[in-house]
Amino acid sequence: MAQDRWVFGYGSLMWRPGFPFTERRAATLHGRRRAFCIYSVHHRGTYERPGLVLGLAPGGACRGAAYRVDEADWAEVYAYLLEREQPTETYIEARRFVRLADGRRVEALCFLSDVLHAQWAGALTLDRQAELIAGAAGLSGRNVDYLRDLVAHLREMGVRDVGMEKLLGMVGAE
Repeated sequence: MAQDRWVFGYGSLMWRPGFPFTERRAATLHGRRRAFCIYSVHHRGTYERPGLVLGLAPGGACRGAAYRVDEADWAEVYAYLLEREQPTETYIEARRFVRLADGRRVEALCFLSDVLHAQWAGALTLDRQAELIAGAAGLSGRNVDYLRDLVAHLREMGVRDVGMEKLLGMVGAE
């Protein structure tokens, strides 16, 4: 039997995976947390006016979605994910175990924040995050729309992220 291939999403991959999958489950990754910790100079900002995108920063836990990908689709899905998630190589490709909502523990492809990369923003204050997000836009649109989509989709999944909701209120995008 072929090995199951799983992908863990914690941001836009949760609501817009963009690849074929055979199963989707709510999942939790331990040891990393969802954070606006990456300066975006491609998708949600520019070099002149960087925005912020999510990363999996060290510490905590993150609820997201895990997708099982059929082996026959894996090469194409993997190439797509590298193109989508690594335009400026701000993430480290890794395999980590996630706990699915049904109790299973599976190994999934994850893209972890590279704390040594030049675009690593680290732990910015909420005020600074709001300032960057409020005025940035890139190839994928306005940064504030990314935040709004994140909060809406987290709510749909039953995830209440008080920090992200407060940040959304601060940028006036509720």
